[in-house]
Formats: sequence, structure tokens, C-alpha cells
Amino acid sequence: MDINSTNLQALYRAFNTAFQSGFSGVPAFWPKIATLVPSSAAQEDYGWLGDVPAMREWIGDRVINSIKQHGYAIKNKSFELTQGVDRDKIETNQVGIYNPLFQLMGDSAAKHPDELIFSLLALGFATNCYDGQYFFDTDHPVLVDGESTSVSNFQDGSGNPWYLLDTSRPLRPLIFQQRKKPKFVAMDAEKDQNVFMRKEYLYGIDCSDNAGFGFWQMAFGSKSELDAANFEAAYDGMMALKKDNGQPLGIKPTLLVVGATNASAGRKIVEAQLINGGDSNTNFKRVELLECPYLP
Repeated sequence: MDINSTNLQALYRAFNTAFQSGFSGVPAFWPKIATLVPSSAAQEDYGWLGDVPAMREWIGDRVINSIKQHGYAIKNKSFELTQGVDRDKIETNQVGIYNPLFQLMGDSAAKHPDELIFSLLALGFATNCYDGQYFFDTDHPVLVDGESTSVSNFQDGSGNPWYLLDTSRPLRPLIFQQRKKPKFVAMDAEKDQNVFMRKEYLYGIDCSDNAGFGFWQMAFGSKSELDAANFEAAYDGMMALKKDNGQPLGIKPTLLVVGATNASAGRKIVEAQLINGGDSNTNFKRVELLECPYLP
């Protein structure tokens, strides 16, 4: 193949088509548990987290809710993946060997949000959220009758974790903040240093985004055995949560998230109609089950 602008443009289009093919064929798990928040800055502030709005009877003047400044922010990070193509491969018409590689680049870019979101979920036992406590913790501060008390969304244990989430609200338990979508670009001009010095054409993708925590009240993390008793304790505990003023939050779990080690137990709890040799399973279809390949 002759090296000229026309052929290089055709090559870019072919590689980009392979990238898009790999990108579009990947199922996404993260929208189940995270809300997409567009970003236009280096970071976005979420000082309003912790104030779950609720209607009240209008008696007298309006009650103006002031945003609590929790100082929680999500800073965008830059990510990239770059592949070099030797000029000799182009000149000898061997570029077809790169198509699967660019498809894999698309696959990697599509899976990037899942990797961010579920990595953060797994780190929730040791990573702070907006109130300064770990996302999954035993002592989230909540006001009850004007006094601060500790509320838990965590079961201790030594096993691989499982998670119970309420994903019915406009803001899900986690946030995927996106400033720049993955974009396929090239450095393939003859005057580019990589071409001039190493006879190597570069093709890559980059994006800018990050993951963060939303409301801890909408998530429960457990390292205890995933059995009916622990599942029901987590479910009931979430439903009992209240706002600072004592008003029920109206939390109702909708999703049980498990990795490979808890998948079978999760199926028995919420997808088996009969248990114990023929008894009706009261937890059947109580929540949806999400078996996530990014969790242990």
C-alpha cells in the first residue's frame, strides 16, 4: 500500500470502524447502579448530598431548605489507550491483523465505566462518602429528635461482599461523572515525531471521567454470608431509614448485586420459588438480581 494522505485516511476510517464495532457490542452493567452526570469542569461539587427533598404540608410561610455544604467533590481523571502500527505493515498490506486489536480497544473503552463503578463499589467499605464516613459503615450520623445518632448500612463478616441497593430514584447510589467521552484519534502525519523517528503510526483513545458515591442511604453492603436471614435484615434496615427530621425516607431495595462467589446464593434467595423441600420462598422476586463479572 502506498503511503499517502488518501490511503492513511482510509486506514483511519477502517481502524475507527473496528474500534466502534468493539465498543458497541459490550453490555453495560453500570447504569443499573449509577447515574450518569455530565461534567464540564475539572471537578464537580456535590455539597447538596445528604438533603433528600420531601414535600410538606404548606402551613404559613414556605420553609426554605438550605443546602448543607458537605464538601464532597468528584474530580475528573484522564484515561488513554494507544496502539502503534509499524509503517512496514502498512506498506506490505498487513494492516488486517490490527482489526481485532482495535476491536479490543473498543471493548476496553466500553468496559471502562463498569470497571470504575464496580471498583469503587468494592472500595466502599474503606472509602469516605459525603458525610465523612465510609460509604458502607456502622456510624453514619443522623439527627433524631435534635440529637445525632449513628445509623448503619453495613454487615460485618469475612466473606466476599454482596450489596443491596435502591435504584428507583433519579440519583442512584453511585455516580458516573463524564466530562469527555472516549474518542478515537490518530497521529499519522509524516511530520509527526513518531512517524519521522520510528516509522510508527499511532492510534489511540482518551476520555475524562470518574466515579463517586451518591446517597449511602440507598445502599447496603455486607460481608456476612448471603442467606435469607442476612438478606432480610439488610432489606428491613434500609426500609426503616429516616430523614434527619424523623420522616421516613421511603427506601425500598430493588437490586441485589453479587459477584461470582455469591451468585448461586443470590439465585436461591430471590429467584427460587420453592425452598426447604417445597416451602414457598417469601423473598421470590422481591428484588432483581445482578450478577456482576467485575466483583469477586
